[in-house]
Amino acid sequence: MAASLGTAVHASIEDLLNLNLDGREGSETGWLPLTAEGVLKTRWEEEKSVFMATPRRPDWKDTKWSEAKKQQRGGIVLLLDHIGAKHLSHEQVTVALWRHLQSLTIAVEGELVTSDGRLMGRLDLLFADVDDSGELTGWLVADLKTGNAPNEALKPEVNRQLRMYRDILLANNPSAPPVRTEGWYTKTATKWSAEGGSVLEHAYAAWEATQPTTLPMDPTPGPNSCGGFCDWKAWCPHWWTWRQESGTLHKGDFCDAVVLLHRYEPASGAAVLELCEPLDATGRAIPTGHQTSARFDGRGKEALEALRDDGHQGPLFLGSVMTGRGSWRVGPWCDVLPWAPFPDDEHHVRSSS
Repeated sequence: MAASLGTAVHASIEDLLNLNLDGREGSETGWLPLTAEGVLKTRWEEEKSVFMATPRRPDWKDTKWSEAKKQQRGGIVLLLDHIGAKHLSHEQVTVALWRHLQSLTIAVEGELVTSDGRLMGRLDLLFADVDDSGELTGWLVADLKTGNAPNEALKPEVNRQLRMYRDILLANNPSAPPVRTEGWYTKTATKWSAEGGSVLEHAYAAWEATQPTTLPMDPTPGPNSCGGFCDWKAWCPHWWTWRQESGTLHKGDFCDAVVLLHRYEPASGAAVLELCEPLDATGRAIPTGHQTSARFDGRGKEALEALRDDGHQGPLFLGSVMTGRGSWRVGPWCDVLPWAPFPDDEHHVRSSS
């Protein structure tokens, strides 16, 4: 939901910068708030359609609409700040003032690719920096952020991301004016500068490290990789064996688990689950004899019933189950998938190819 909200806000702000104002009187006011809400509503409905068509998803939260409007307003404040009109009410913004902002906009949603095609990025906004006389003094790369703003400085990974945009831009434009880069946080309408040297050398080293191999890379299980969120747990046995060896299997208020479904009541979503543990590194599930009550609801319930309708039998992977209340809750945020881990030894890879 946070990603969908962010995408809708991003797109609506970009739509406003691309707005065709031909034929409008320069002195016209009062147009911006209604236009802004209209483009945001269009993007909101687009994102909702994509969201609802995604099999692995929680519930759509219409209550987040007010937050989306607030964040869009923050984005507009940041745009106006670039032309020295940060404190002007949006009702007072004239068509002429917005045209001036558009005249300083070099790119909206611009693709960046190095000349060798190895490194790519997509910057949100590229503006011209001008002095009081209107002379060009540099370029500004602005990246819209709908997450929480920093307290003191950009996170290292965000700083690196923004410098990557800057460095690709400079590599592609040797005669470019000075380039600065900022993260624009719409929640607080604040700007945070990215500072530091070039990241291209490290980026190329990372590119080399991502080249495909005949066999999967060695697993790196541990608290940072397997102890938190991971999109691949339903297909990787190593998080499970790590959990067992570290004594953290089925521990915590939210946990991932491989289970057998013994009883299920479709009307209420109530179920009885038997917890499983791994036999070995292949991820083969062994019942433990330990049973727990559970309740499936929302998307979690729909996913389980879809698997039952498809005739699935055998272990299930449950992701991010709420366990802190005694009976497990498998809600809209949870993964409910067949447990079918991929083998990663050479024999299995060769025999299946």
